[in-house]
Amino acid sequence: MEQVRLGIIGIGGMGSNHARTLIKGDVPEMKLTAVADIRQERLDWAKENLPGDVALFSDGKELIDSGKVDAVLIATPHYFHPEFVIYAMQHGVHALSEKPAGVYTKQVREMNEVAAGSDKVFAIMFNQRTNCVYRKLHEMIESGELGNLKRVNWIITDWYRTQAYYDAADWKATWDGEGGGVLLNQCPHQLDLLQWLCGMPKKVRAFCHEAKWHDIEVEDDVTAYLEYENGATGVFVTTTGDTPGTNRLELTFEMGKVVCEHGKLFFDRLDTNERVHCKTSKEGFAQPHVTRTEIETDGKNEQHTGVMKAFAERILHGGKLIAEGTEGIRGLTLSNAMYLSSWLDRTVEIPFDEELFLTELNKRRAKSKKKTASGVVFDTTGTY
Repeated sequence: MEQVRLGIIGIGGMGSNHARTLIKGDVPEMKLTAVADIRQERLDWAKENLPGDVALFSDGKELIDSGKVDAVLIATPHYFHPEFVIYAMQHGVHALSEKPAGVYTKQVREMNEVAAGSDKVFAIMFNQRTNCVYRKLHEMIESGELGNLKRVNWIITDWYRTQAYYDAADWKATWDGEGGGVLLNQCPHQLDLLQWLCGMPKKVRAFCHEAKWHDIEVEDDVTAYLEYENGATGVFVTTTGDTPGTNRLELTFEMGKVVCEHGKLFFDRLDTNERVHCKTSKEGFAQPHVTRTEIETDGKNEQHTGVMKAFAERILHGGKLIAEGTEGIRGLTLSNAMYLSSWLDRTVEIPFDEELFLTELNKRRAKSKKKTASGVVFDTTGTY
């Protein structure tokens, strides 16, 4: 096999952008051979905008069964991600899932079990892991040079969305259609990076405000407090209602503070471990000497294209994925814990009761209202 034959299931905003990337030849070891969507208007778009040899299907499972693909990229509404991954794995087809891994961890855990028993490649579209800034920070943390984590603050409020964005699709921003709001749609990237960089917290207390800034069912404003095993604490703030927004990650370690903002990485390096200095200094107000440095990176940030290149590389040559598909459950665990904490109005420990979460989610799904969509498909290039 010289090229991976890829089918895209779901060709809305994200799916159509992935299709454009492939037909431009940006992923040389991958060829778009089929697309599927349940909406006739999207199939009409595909017929008009994609090469004539790309097969069209109205059902994703028919695409998987067609023999025209070696792998699928799943870009459907979130509830269907695990369903199509499982079906692909069970029918001998590699799978790349858009984020999030799913809506609730119980379903994703079942997906991961199927993937573990399959010899097919399973990846997830955590394209922010290709960002040179986060890759370098991960490298610094893994090296041990920063010491133990003490505090994390991430304010990610540059996800501004208008009412027109939410009105575009009948499934979007509903409990039954999407399964959540800013935590499940925009923030899976940051929640994945949070656990990738800092590990998983043990306790979460969150406040998820529903319909605060938009006419929607789900949350569009969140503030969460985190506690880690070693005593470190964190705050995570996000919304789709602020403009101009902020994306600032600040991590405090024993050896200083690291700040990621505006595509740059700064390290305020202490000349002495703070814990050692605190216990040994004879002066009441003395602080360790600090040196500020802008950390150099390799400048590379291939985003979605990088994830697809790595996916093809793994299938064809056994290369390394940007993110294993089974890792998607970790960030989803964080968002599920935040929802459950807000719904129950109390602190939630991780691991939490997955059945209780599903019960609470289903209560909201049962009250979810159907809505009429405008049908507008927005270009998502550069938005995630």
